[in-house]
Parts: sequence; structure tokens; C-alpha cells
Amino acid sequence: MENIERESLEVDVLFVGAGPASLAGALKLRQLINAHNEQAEKNGGKSLGEISICVIEKGREVGAHMCSGAVMDIRVLKELLPNYEELGAPLESEVTEEDVSYLTATGKIKSPIIPPPLNNHGKYVVSLNKLIRWLGPIVEAAGVDIYPEFPGAAVLYDDNNQVIGVQTGDKGIGKDGEPRDNFEPGANLLAKVTVFGEGSRGSLTKKLVEKLKLDQGRNPQVYSTGVKEIWELPKGRVKPGFVMHSLGYPLPNDTYGGSFIYGMQNDLLDIGLVVGLDYRNPHTDPHRLFQQFKAHPHIAKMLEGGKMLYYGAKTVPMGGYFAQPKYYGDGFCLIGDSASFLNSQKLKGIHLAMQSGVFAAQAIFEALLADKYDDAQLKRYYDLVEGSYVKQELYEVRNFHQAFEKGRIWGLIESGLQYITGGAGIRGDLRNVKAGHEHMQKINGAPDPAPLQADKKLTFDKLTDVYHASVEHSEDQPSHLKILDPNICVERCTKEYGNPCQHFCPAAVYEVEEVNGGRRPKVNFSNCVHCKTCDIMDPYQIIDWVTPEGGGGPNYINT
Repeated sequence: MENIERESLEVDVLFVGAGPASLAGALKLRQLINAHNEQAEKNGGKSLGEISICVIEKGREVGAHMCSGAVMDIRVLKELLPNYEELGAPLESEVTEEDVSYLTATGKIKSPIIPPPLNNHGKYVVSLNKLIRWLGPIVEAAGVDIYPEFPGAAVLYDDNNQVIGVQTGDKGIGKDGEPRDNFEPGANLLAKVTVFGEGSRGSLTKKLVEKLKLDQGRNPQVYSTGVKEIWELPKGRVKPGFVMHSLGYPLPNDTYGGSFIYGMQNDLLDIGLVVGLDYRNPHTDPHRLFQQFKAHPHIAKMLEGGKMLYYGAKTVPMGGYFAQPKYYGDGFCLIGDSASFLNSQKLKGIHLAMQSGVFAAQAIFEALLADKYDDAQLKRYYDLVEGSYVKQELYEVRNFHQAFEKGRIWGLIESGLQYITGGAGIRGDLRNVKAGHEHMQKINGAPDPAPLQADKKLTFDKLTDVYHASVEHSEDQPSHLKILDPNICVERCTKEYGNPCQHFCPAAVYEVEEVNGGRRPKVNFSNCVHCKTCDIMDPYQIIDWVTPEGGGGPNYINT
């Protein structure tokens, strides 16, 4: 498909991905440009003229791929839109009640105090899905062009490796790789600055980081997978603003993670489990662990009489400050989860993502004034971050995830000491760490676990849950899950790790078939919920997640 003639379209600034970081950045940039041009008109100064800002999004509409309920610090929202209340910002509730507990197999030990890092006083429970669906039209009305169903397929460079834009994905390619009658080639979108806000493990960001060695001297990034459901409970049972976090059951001591439960409006409960993707046991299954969590007596009682409405899964970057790639360079910026702007201790990232977008916008605005878009000019973005509360917040928890490398008990002790010592703990800065998939141990003959026995009332199998994510992919297209060396799957992975893809994928994408006396994976790519777990946790790093045809994937609503 290399000889396709592609249309080239020029914009001034291109944002890839319509998440909170990109929308905040695009809106802030438009506000800065408008204010400058108005002032120039009044004072006879030099206007920037018409500056085009474009956002492309792989989902079928803005917000379609946003599934995270969250507790949000709204300071950036207040800065961007001081009249956010008049505009009807969909904040579920200010936090009204908090519960931090340790779960045993059958019991619950509630902390008598809320640990300071998990104290959410003054924060708000939000649906990220609702927030983005509300914010998107506001950004468009401000003068930003947003194009859903346009995935970024490749980064474009000039001869000096300066980023000059992206190529969008082709449409109408059959599963045999040949164009169909409805074939539409992707376009080359050329920009002075390209901003990558693709979220966790963005497919373009990954390739950009590799090509330009943006992670040189950094810790390898580590991730967690969050698996969640939205439940509707009997009227009056859910208190909006209720927040619960737990540690312990069902996670083994050597597996990082914990649960979250958020009370939302209209008797909806957002419930999920986060599992660190640096576990040892290759049979670890985040979806299965989540079902076990719901079956805990305390949690089952909470859900009694309710109905599961929606399901979702996503990964989050947990590596923190030391795992951040260099997030600016010639012609580009990385923002949000793509640049690891997430506080792993507090499990909060929306405000940091949005603030990173705002800082990138300020740097790009200054670049437009100077008409310079190189590394030296865009370093202004880094300087803004380093001089802000964002740096302070990330630096204070710079060693948090690494503290749990020796297990949960030691991690709790170490992280407590880190809180007292400003993040240093007793071992100082922890820089010599491994990538998550390198922790996985070989099966040594251990059999596969017995299949999950789901009752389809409280617990669900993966296919049932995927149905509740409203996933759609045209099956007449090439798989967007590329296994780079299938022979490894058959000849090594089966014996060494027992094909862990069938366990770590929360959407039943990967199955294992018996073929000619051997086993091989079967890829049901149409089930994919775009979480990227497979790209991250494959022990051989031979699964490459690329964008499918635009509009494919889940379609989350009110999640």
C-alpha cells in the first residue's frame, strides 16, 4: 500500500486524540490566540491571523473511547472555563464520604483515618466519558476543528527527523490487505507542531519514542490495567460522591493494585479493579480477579439487587516521574498519559493530563509568535511543567510504584516512609527497575487454571462483558493486533509461559487453539476494547497494537 496517492492537508497545530489533555490544550491555545489577536487589533500590534487547530480522534465520536469514572481535581477546568457551572459541566458530585479498607478473603478492615494521599476532600466524582462528551462541543464552538473516525496511522518526518504531521488511517481495506470498492486512502496532515495525546501506550507515541530515543536514561514505563463495570442499583442505594478504595483480596501479595468504587448520580455505581502489569504469575487474569473481587461478601452485598450496564478496560501509566519520556522535540509535544502525567499514588491523572495540555498550548503559542518550532523553542513546555505544581506532585511520588516491587506489605511500609521523607523513602531514588513484562515468570509445567464459573448476575465471562462495551469492528479489515513472529507463540510461548495472552486480555481477544497436536493463539480482534494490555504485557514484546479502521472499538456512554 506504499504507492497510494494521498492528499496533503496543512494545519498549524495538530492534536492526535480527543482526550482531556488534547481538548484542554486545543481550547487553551485557541483562547491564547484569540486574546492576542484582539489585543493586537486594539493596539495596532501584529496579529497571528487565522491559525488552524485540528484534533483527530480514532473513536466514532468524541468520548466514545473514554470509559473511566474518576475522582477529579477541577482546578484546570476552573482556569479554562470559569463559567463551567453555567455551561453545565457534568460533575457527578463533590466527594461526600470516603472509605479506605483492606480486604481479606471474607472480611473488611476499614482504616480509622483516610490516608492523606487518598483524602479527596474538595475533589469531585466525575464520569470522564460525560466530561469529554460535554467538553468536545465547547472546544469546537471556540474554533477548533475536531474530526472523529480519523485514527493516526503513522508519524511523518522531514529529512532531519523533525515531526511534520501524521498520516491518517486508510478505510476500506479488506482482511486480505487489498482495497475494496469503498476504499478511501488516509491523508497526510501536515502541521507546524503535532501534539500526541493518545492516552496510555499510544501507538504513534510508542513508535516516536523508539525512533527518537525519547526514553533514553529514563526508567522503563510500567502500567496497570483497570477493569470496570457500571452498575445500576435500586433507587436510593447509591450516595453520589461516595468513594471507596481497597487493597488486599483478591490480589496476591506480589501483585500491585487495588479497587475503586465511586457513587454517581441516578443510582449508578462505578466499580473496578486495577492490576499492575508487572506481576509474576503468567496465569494472572485482571478480568477474573475483578469478578472474584465482586464476589467478596462485602462487595456482593453492595451490588445486591443491581444490574450491570456497562463494561470497560484501559491501561494507565504507573512509572511516574522517572519513567516520563522526553515530552517535547522538533515539531512535537507529548501530553497526558502519553507522557505519563499521572499520580500513581493517588490514582489521579485527569487534572495533570489537562494541565499538561495547557502548558503545551502556552509553549506552542510562544512558538507561533516566534515562528520557531524546534526542540529549543518547544523546551518551553518542559520549563513550564518543571516550574509548576505538576512537577511537585509527580516528584513527591517518584518512587511510589517501585516501592511495591518486593510485594504489598513492604510496599506499604516503604510508601509510608516516602510520604514522610518527600518521596525518598529509605532506599533513595529507585532508578534500576525492569519493564513490567520482564517480571513474568515461566510456568514450569503448571496447568492452566480452571475456567471462570460466572453466574451472569454478579459475575460475568469476558464475552458477556465485551457485549456491554458496545464494541464494533468491521471483521473485513486486517487485524490491528499484529503478532510480529507467530512462530514464537507456537514454539516457545506455549511451553514457557502457557500463552498468557489468553489470560491478560480482558476482552477474550486471544484464544488458544489445538492445531496438529500443538497450540497456537487465535486473535478475535473484533472484541478489542483498545486497552493495549497485550502490547504492554506480552513477554516477548511481539504483539504490536496499531489503530484499526476509524470508528472501530468500544462506544462508551455515561461510563
